[in-house]
Amino acid sequence: MEATKTKLVDYRVKNGVAWLELTDPPANTYTYEMMRDLDDAVLQARFDEAVHVVVIRGAGEKFFCAGANINMLKTVNPTFKYYFCLHANETLNRLEHTPKLVIAALNGHTVGGGLEIAMAADLRIARKGAGKVGLPEVTLGVLPGTGGTQRLARLINKSVAIELMTTGETFDFERGKDLGIINHVWETPTTDEFFDKIQKYAEQFCPPHKAAKAVGRIKRSVQTGVEIPFESALAVERELQQQLFQSDDAKEGLSAYIEKRKPGFTGR
Repeated sequence: MEATKTKLVDYRVKNGVAWLELTDPPANTYTYEMMRDLDDAVLQARFDEAVHVVVIRGAGEKFFCAGANINMLKTVNPTFKYYFCLHANETLNRLEHTPKLVIAALNGHTVGGGLEIAMAADLRIARKGAGKVGLPEVTLGVLPGTGGTQRLARLINKSVAIELMTTGETFDFERGKDLGIINHVWETPTTDEFFDKIQKYAEQFCPPHKAAKAVGRIKRSVQTGVEIPFESALAVERELQQQLFQSDDAKEGLSAYIEKRKPGFTGR
């Protein structure tokens, strides 16, 4: 496994899967500097043709991410706070718009801005019993300002989203799954085994198992399409489909179907 160490985000690639690890113990809270590192890592994964899936995790065993660094927010002026939020929005939008599948591996508490990061991923998988999830910003006199109000309302029932954010309630991963925030809750003996299971899960979306371009453009079609008028969304879908029709993997998939054999995708 090759590694490139940045100050607050560790970037690693294994078998087509890029791991982005938030590293600011104990709670992996994010600052502008961490968001800069995360932004860089997202772009690195986007441009790397050997990367087909992106996984975001937190360092350690107790926290995925507890949100923005409160001490940092107490010491900076309102102008800095505004641009901090703007850049965080841009970073998470870049993650959401990258045409590669993104999985948030929730290895611990995922609250506040931590959940906002996780909601910008395409899939969220949590380790059973590892922590709580929720958007409790109201208890600080503010709102979830890194996309939380918008992404939560789009993930689940709008009224339920408002109730969760105005009460500031945090809850276990199982309730998060019931609400539709989390895709899977896995019981594993250790955190390392949880991450090993995430790696194997992510590899199913990589060549030769899946046509990675198709996976990425399904993600792109949904993430873009749900935010625009239906007719425009169908146009986006057609354009992405046309790109795929010209790919080597589409030719391989159609040939394999006709020849009654298992396809061997290359990601091209």
